[in-house]
Amino acid sequence: MAKKSEKKEKMERIKLYIDGFDQQMEGGIPKGHVTLICGTAGTMKSSLAFNTLYNEALNGKTGLYVSLEQSANSLLEHAENMGFDLSKINLVTISDISKLSSNISSIKSSKGGSLIISDLGSIRKQVKGTKIGPSGDWLNVIKNIIKKLKEKTECDLFVLDSLSALYVLSNFDDPRTKLFYIFEFLRDIGLTTFLISEMPLNKSKYSEYEVEDYLADGIILIQLTERFRKVVRELSVVKMRSTNCNTDVFTLEYKNKKFYATQGGKPPIV
Repeated sequence: MAKKSEKKEKMERIKLYIDGFDQQMEGGIPKGHVTLICGTAGTMKSSLAFNTLYNEALNGKTGLYVSLEQSANSLLEHAENMGFDLSKINLVTISDISKLSSNISSIKSSKGGSLIISDLGSIRKQVKGTKIGPSGDWLNVIKNIIKKLKEKTECDLFVLDSLSALYVLSNFDDPRTKLFYIFEFLRDIGLTTFLISEMPLNKSKYSEYEVEDYLADGIILIQLTERFRKVVRELSVVKMRSTNCNTDVFTLEYKNKKFYATQGGKPPIV
């Protein structure tokens, strides 16, 4: 029992940088976990994932954010409107796969951490003359970008925004098998991964195929709830392997350029 306790204490964790919430899951998500961030539209799933990669970059880490629908410019404009100071980090946008080597050189020459955004929308516009083609398997494109960044840089954080968009861009005739190999690929390569999952409005399931729930190491749920003619965001941990979690429902707020989790309008007792 003592050895198990010591191992758990030494486990490296990645914070979500939500004041009052990280403390409720032993300091954060275990490094190397694949976690679903689930919610309906407007729940700030993308903002929460971006917040993690941004703060990790401030602390010297390097993370990759792959946006399958929203353009890099739109994503960064939204981040600046929220108050993120992008001048404090090494920000690299991959919008042309032919320039990936120069992007990697920029990352390697940076003294601190980097936040890499792969704008797949821009890449898709370029591929008419390549072997990929407009109807090609974009999952392989993403995996190749990940492999090169992992091999050439110290990238160890990854966000995919979103799973729903990936299902449209790639062939998922046998989703159970294909998703199993996707999750194993992410674990084997050693990335701490956040997969953004769009839930239906009736909140009947966490993910499209209901297989992702079992394959994932963790599930973070964000919901919109009506209270006294006001809509609030609520945050909870559905599951998190290797972690003793507080599964209570927290109110999620963003103010003064920071995310906060509160219980009953007050910060939780840690």
